[in-house]
Amino acid sequence: MKATKPFGRVLAVLGTLFASTGALEAQDFKIDEVASVTAVAPARLKPGIILFSDHRDDKLADAGTGLIRFEDWARERPLQKQLLSPYPGYIEPTIKVSVHGIPKAYTEKLHMYVVEARFLIEKAPDTIDLKRYTQVEVLEKIDPAIKHRRITADQSAPQVDPESAYQRHPNRRWCEPEGSLCIESRYPLEGKLPVGIRLANKLEESGKKISEFMEFQTEIRTLPPDEIERAGYAKLTALDAPVTGVLEQTIFHVNQVMQFGKLVTVLQPYPADAGRTVATVFMTLAVETDVLERKKEFESVPVLRNLIPAQVLMGKSSFNSGTSISAGLPDYVRNRIRAIAGQLGQ
Repeated sequence: MKATKPFGRVLAVLGTLFASTGALEAQDFKIDEVASVTAVAPARLKPGIILFSDHRDDKLADAGTGLIRFEDWARERPLQKQLLSPYPGYIEPTIKVSVHGIPKAYTEKLHMYVVEARFLIEKAPDTIDLKRYTQVEVLEKIDPAIKHRRITADQSAPQVDPESAYQRHPNRRWCEPEGSLCIESRYPLEGKLPVGIRLANKLEESGKKISEFMEFQTEIRTLPPDEIERAGYAKLTALDAPVTGVLEQTIFHVNQVMQFGKLVTVLQPYPADAGRTVATVFMTLAVETDVLERKKEFESVPVLRNLIPAQVLMGKSSFNSGTSISAGLPDYVRNRIRAIAGQLGQ
């Protein structure tokens, strides 16, 4: 079975989903926590306010982590599962592992972190250019901490690495749609997390070391109108208005810890004023369940008791610090959603 590498590596992955948004204008938006963004009437939307839900208190969510088992998410929210997975029809992957030298098939169980946000943009939908976020130059200027290089379909890991073949798209190759941007990114961990990783590496007996950086591959594209209508994005937002644009970012390959990440931004005219835009942002992060279950080995070592993966992931560890990725998913996601709102409003 592939080794799981917890702590900040899980948090670093989240940064890739928002690599196209910086901190510009983030301070101008306030978060209004709601049970479900899509259940709130449009009249409640106000300038400078972001309606937000990460469903940590849902009946489906695990009480300890706030994450939802993939199988429960797929059963109870099939439309989300269809549009917020790497592709429609996605299931938990079956991978080949070796147990005492004997090959076996293993189903990689997943837990989902699911986020919804909605806010007003004081511009008409046709004045918002989503395609600017499919340019690597824009990504580099906005978030210099993450280094990107453009890749082609032939360079994507599912094509060149036999062990990653299960991550292939069933209907096409990643990076092939016209106008899409595919990048391979590298993100060095920040704050206290590298110190924790060095401590863990010194105590690691298997010889498999935890890296202080994350590498991942992402496809970013704007969807053509026929695909938007066919896929049912208007149903996903539950807003009675035509969808004028969809920006989709899919992390289709990560070296470990998670299976995929997805960010979808949907633009629709505000029902009461066509000169304003409603932006609804959905984000999913599929964390490998065995990462969350790694607890006993950390509790037995005093210096690592605060480095339990689930605690770090949800911002409940002394190793969490600041307001960026190292703060944990709840704080970091809220800050990134603010950044998205600021960018789209420019």
